[in-house]
Amino acid sequence: MSECDATAALIENRTLDELAVGDSAGITRALTQQDIELFAVMSGDVNPAHLDPAYAEGTPFHHVIAHGMWGGALISAVLGTRLPGPGTIWLDQSLHFRAPVALGDRLTVQVTVKSGDRDKGHVRLDCLCRNQGGATVIEGEAVVLAPREKVRRSAPALPSLRLHHPGARLALLIERARALPPLPTAVVHPCDAASLTGALQAAEAGLIAPLLVGPRARIEAVAQEAGLALDGAQIIDAPHSHASAEAAVGAVRAGRAGALMKGKLHTDELLSAVLSRSAGLRTERRLSHVFTLDVPGHQRLLHITDAAINIAPDLPTLADIVQNALDLVRALGVETPRAALLSAVETVSDRLPSTLLAAAICKMHERGQITGGQIDGPLAFDNAISAAEAAAKGIASPVAGQADILVAPNLESGNMIAKQLIHLGGAEAAGVALGAQVPIMLTSRADSATARVASAALARLMAAHRAG
Repeated sequence: MSECDATAALIENRTLDELAVGDSAGITRALTQQDIELFAVMSGDVNPAHLDPAYAEGTPFHHVIAHGMWGGALISAVLGTRLPGPGTIWLDQSLHFRAPVALGDRLTVQVTVKSGDRDKGHVRLDCLCRNQGGATVIEGEAVVLAPREKVRRSAPALPSLRLHHPGARLALLIERARALPPLPTAVVHPCDAASLTGALQAAEAGLIAPLLVGPRARIEAVAQEAGLALDGAQIIDAPHSHASAEAAVGAVRAGRAGALMKGKLHTDELLSAVLSRSAGLRTERRLSHVFTLDVPGHQRLLHITDAAINIAPDLPTLADIVQNALDLVRALGVETPRAALLSAVETVSDRLPSTLLAAAICKMHERGQITGGQIDGPLAFDNAISAAEAAAKGIASPVAGQADILVAPNLESGNMIAKQLIHLGGAEAAGVALGAQVPIMLTSRADSATARVASAALARLMAAHRAG
């Protein structure tokens, strides 16, 4: 570390004996959206004048403004770190707010010693905040107990912060889906509170028109225990989970439903009914699953496939997995989705079969056997999602560093990636299975009702995309 860097990392006070009338210090700080949100989180002040641009448009200022005490906090920072600095105790403060502070405004905050009382150790300081145009936005006066002992020490290291609105990107998909008519959906065996709540919430959000398929008595008992109102919801009575799956598939075949939603039954049990030769729901495509994740700190939704159905896909299966995912992400509004075929390395090697499959998929896409979007691989996970990592390895690719879709080489790796992002990375997730005649909301029994609603949005948008 250079001497200049070392000095910048130190904070030093001005003791009572060192202070004189007219001494001053200050800082300059530009207001960012993150400043507003951090202040709201810290203070609990969620006044929409600070956080909601649509509401703020109707205020006298016609735009979002900073919390008034954000400027007061900057005054506190000068008093506590510059003048008098470490050891200062704040005794009194008066503030007068003269003008609003808007996003991008650059405030210069200055405090100036006005008078002092040597016996009591009290120091009175003028406080002034001006914006980049020189206009006064805050002025006032502070009284502090000045430090009597010299302090010169390293500035404490502050934690890095990452703001994230949980599920915000999924919420945008839900809003898009709500603009469409509700999708008639057979909810298969909703015999626990989570699955029944998710189905009813998706219906309340206007995403689905539920057809509950399962033992009527159990469904009604679950609703009563969970305090849920069925409000005349249609129920197809079926004695057990296997019969529920068959009846739900029959409802789709009869045109009563345009999607399936998994309830409290095993995935294999539902898919067995879907893939039965007599069901009539098969297509030329292999069935595959896509996780859609809103990952904190990542700039876009991530779609991971296949982490739930195909254990060790061969080349034709992997081609269908990629095509299904490309179709979904296009349905969600990404005109040219980018798919990264994952492996442990970014070079093709006969010692790693996944790299050979990735290379073959890229050639199939080049020849028009897989359509839509852009595809590249093999790519390691870091090269797929980080532009910096891709650049460091000299990978020139329209996909590397900005992938929308992560195509796992097998179910185990895909499942681990998705679950790690959910449970360690705080990602919000939704899921849907594709490749059948209708989309299937293939959520886990442990998924929240929110995840089920978001999955309904995926299915709704996919169904609309397929309908043209």
